[in-house]
Amino acid sequence: MAAPKEEKHFVLVHGACHGSWCWYKIKPRLESAGHRVTALDLAASGINTKAIQDVHSLAEYSEPLLEFIASLGPEEKVILVGHSIGGMSLALAMENFPKKISVAVFLTAFVPDTTHQPSYVLDQFTQFTPAEAWLDTQFTNYGSAKEPLMSMHFGPEFLAKLYQLSPIEDLELAKSLARAGSLFLQDLSKMNKFSNVGYGRVPRVYVVCSEDKGIPEEFQRWMIENSGVPNVVEIRGADHMPMFSKTQEVCNALVDISNEYT
Repeated sequence: MAAPKEEKHFVLVHGACHGSWCWYKIKPRLESAGHRVTALDLAASGINTKAIQDVHSLAEYSEPLLEFIASLGPEEKVILVGHSIGGMSLALAMENFPKKISVAVFLTAFVPDTTHQPSYVLDQFTQFTPAEAWLDTQFTNYGSAKEPLMSMHFGPEFLAKLYQLSPIEDLELAKSLARAGSLFLQDLSKMNKFSNVGYGRVPRVYVVCSEDKGIPEEFQRWMIENSGVPNVVEIRGADHMPMFSKTQEVCNALVDISNEYT
């Protein structure tokens, strides 16, 4: 990895049912290349003390990220990296703090647009994905009749599908650390659309993972086209967990992107 031109600050946002632990291979590599790295646990994730039943919206789920971005110094900018459903938390941060983010990197992540409801890409994904593709994922209703919510918990079979090219030790780690999460579809369907003056102002890069069985490449490319992401990087041979299956390639891509946009 080339020496950085200057120290960059990466903020890493995990996907559903995961936590900041999933960046444990990426964080020290970026740090050893001279960068600052913040890996956050979103609400009810990792070692965050909330349970999913206490989390009723994408904003509540994303609170640790939003609070962190709000706490940055007046001149400080970060490189946001979101994985999987973490892309929706990125969009929320971009909407609220466009001047604090030099570039947002969607790592095989859901990426919304500014013309449809925020739930649109996830609605399309659920239609695109047959029920049997979820394998042993457990879906459970919580909330109230007035405000129905649904949690999901990835089972060992589904995790094995997400980690099909990753080291078996990392799959084992995920089996022991995965917690219930949510797609927050109800909340996203009622949220305001993301705007061109907030979310749309931040430069976006999409990192395609060609062997992803969780969000297949075909759907990744549909989202890129739908939301008009201008810059696309591809990591061949990466499964849904590229931080494990293609660790060095992810680090290289992040450093290259940071050098281009900061």
